[in-house]
Amino acid sequence: METRPGTFISTFIFASWVILISGTEQHLQSMEIPRNFDEADLDTWTEKRDAFLPADSPDDSGNIKPEADASDLPTCLLCVCLTGSVYCEEVDPDMTSVPALPKETAYLYARYNKIKKITAKDFGDIVTLKRIDLTGNLISEIEDGAFMKLPLLEELSLAENRLVKLPMLPPKLTSFNANHNRLKTKGVKANAFKKLTKLRNLYLAHNELEAVPIIPESVRTFHIQNNNITTVTTDTFCKSNDTYYIRPNINEIRMDGNPVILAKDPNLFVCLQSLPVGRYQ
Repeated sequence: METRPGTFISTFIFASWVILISGTEQHLQSMEIPRNFDEADLDTWTEKRDAFLPADSPDDSGNIKPEADASDLPTCLLCVCLTGSVYCEEVDPDMTSVPALPKETAYLYARYNKIKKITAKDFGDIVTLKRIDLTGNLISEIEDGAFMKLPLLEELSLAENRLVKLPMLPPKLTSFNANHNRLKTKGVKANAFKKLTKLRNLYLAHNELEAVPIIPESVRTFHIQNNNITTVTTDTFCKSNDTYYIRPNINEIRMDGNPVILAKDPNLFVCLQSLPVGRYQ
């Protein structure tokens, strides 16, 4: 008589379960308190036993052990790890720091967690990273050099965080998003983006900036709406000493929602191929 596939699978699963339970019982029996056991060693034995028990097992007092913190669990148990990509979005339990990444990671999406700080060691060994998206965290501090050891990094999003200043940015960035932070002019150096000669998209909207930083000529899309900018000069986008200069790439600028009065200088955008989008005073 033929053996049905379902029956074979059920038998295999049951046998595996029996082996697992037996192994667990044997391991726990091997951890029983031996004779002539000193009280001084009791804490050590308890720690070993509790480390083996699952997170929801009761301790000696009958209480359930609390769930592990995200930092105590393997990254690919908390997140979805595909070839070259790690997705850690809205992780439960709370993720408060950048997780340890597989060395081949090229794309990290760690959006809408509770990461508070980026250290210089978080990405130090992951030289394959091309895109990092940390949108919607609680990041208020980024250590110097945190992104400078990433030679392939092209896209970086720090939107919807609590940054008051920007870190140094790697030279190959093509897209940078810092919308909806607390950036102030003193926290963004005037030449912070000057050397980013491959930058295409720059988003600094909904911050507290009072001046427009130097924008590389490679930029095509620039958003800086809803800040505190009060002054813009001809040299912000054009060149006051070259009336024939035409800015070659930029085709979208948003500066609406700032207290600046653009009508004071008719030459502010004379070098641009298209005027800023939005309503202005």
